[in-house]
Amino acid sequence: MIAEFRLPDLGEGLTEAEVVQWLVAPGDSVALNQTLAEVETAKAIVELPSPYEGTVSTLHADAGETVAVGAPLIAFDVEGADDDDDDDDDKGERAPRRDDAKAEPNLVGYGAAPTSASRPARRARRIGGAAPAQDTAVLEAAPHDAAPTPSIDVVVERPRSTPPVRAYAKRLGIDLVLVAASVGDRLITRADIDAYADRISGIPAPSQRPGAHASSTSDRASARHDDDRDVRIPIRGVRKHTAAAMVESAFSAPHVTVFHTVDVTATMDLVSSLRADRSLSAHRIGPLVLVAKAVCLALGRNPGLNSRWDDAAGEIVQHGYVDLGIAAATERGLLVPNIRSAERLTLVELADALQELAETARAGRTAPAELAGGTFSISNIGVFGVDAGTPILPPGQSGILAVGAVRRQPWEHRGEIALRQMMTLSLSFDHRVVDGAEGARFLRDIADILEEPGRALLFR
Repeated sequence: MIAEFRLPDLGEGLTEAEVVQWLVAPGDSVALNQTLAEVETAKAIVELPSPYEGTVSTLHADAGETVAVGAPLIAFDVEGADDDDDDDDDKGERAPRRDDAKAEPNLVGYGAAPTSASRPARRARRIGGAAPAQDTAVLEAAPHDAAPTPSIDVVVERPRSTPPVRAYAKRLGIDLVLVAASVGDRLITRADIDAYADRISGIPAPSQRPGAHASSTSDRASARHDDDRDVRIPIRGVRKHTAAAMVESAFSAPHVTVFHTVDVTATMDLVSSLRADRSLSAHRIGPLVLVAKAVCLALGRNPGLNSRWDDAAGEIVQHGYVDLGIAAATERGLLVPNIRSAERLTLVELADALQELAETARAGRTAPAELAGGTFSISNIGVFGVDAGTPILPPGQSGILAVGAVRRQPWEHRGEIALRQMMTLSLSFDHRVVDGAEGARFLRDIADILEEPGRALLFR
């Protein structure tokens, strides 16, 4: 029998995913839990395991296509149906399912096991109009001049098309039912819509018109010239999610950013000492690790920075743990995975967690659950040679620290001018939750630890 696997809810309220690549093809035999494809959500690339054991029948989406949660993704030919079903269908009745038919496997998180052995029918929609026997040629030739018809509700099958194609048709004011009449039962494409628009109007559709946005000969030439030079990058996946999150944060939380330049010579000496220790050679302990440890200690003394504004409840929620977000620049865009309960980790454990987090993010294997939540974040802009910035708060957080580059520069030290290793810290915070005094104290606590790492012993 044919069993369809629909795109499951991948968590965190995500409504769609893009197929990055298929790892199977029609005709392949697959085992239960075998990886079928890699899909990219707004947060991460996820591997989809097979909920069935059988043979791949149909791939409902191509690589690069966006699929909505709940939409058919792949179909399988699986065991469990009577071999004589086809003969029974010819006779007008289906043989009852055998009691010993193999049960369809089901994975946790993929919803309830299917109860029907038949292939799900495409959704039908109810439209007003004449009976199905009406010839659509009149509407096609002159859709605005067609004679009114009695108001009869007719249930017809929804034309096969993808969400972007339906949006394109809606933008042009074209009914896909009419397009389907000319293309049959196959999937409707943008090219089909363009051809239909060209046929009924005699004017090429927007995507076929050279210089469509120009109003004169010179403007059209300029538009074509610009089109040849411009590169259009689809806004989707991580970039789309990041943009929405940053806009939401920037316009919902009043940001304040304060800066502090710190003499981190003692911290850099400590880093050199730890790296020279053979017993720690398997652990990458760098300046960012010490900054992260200082942040965890300072948050314990300044809980307002480890809080969130709950507008619906009319409360400020102070977290009793530190889920430390670390901003990571990847080929897919900016990700902020979290180190859970970072305040409980030793310096070595924190170094290992940071290394694993970075490697997983660069490989594109960060799970959506690792990107969710977070109570405070760090952005290491120093790796790009940048000294300071004004970071935007991740939604739901009240503080984010940007760590600048370490530079040797003249600085006053013990009454004299000396070359010291300096770092600028940039702290942005939600002024609804944190006032200026607490923000300054928090930044000062971090600076105290970085200037004299032994002061960490005074914190708890």
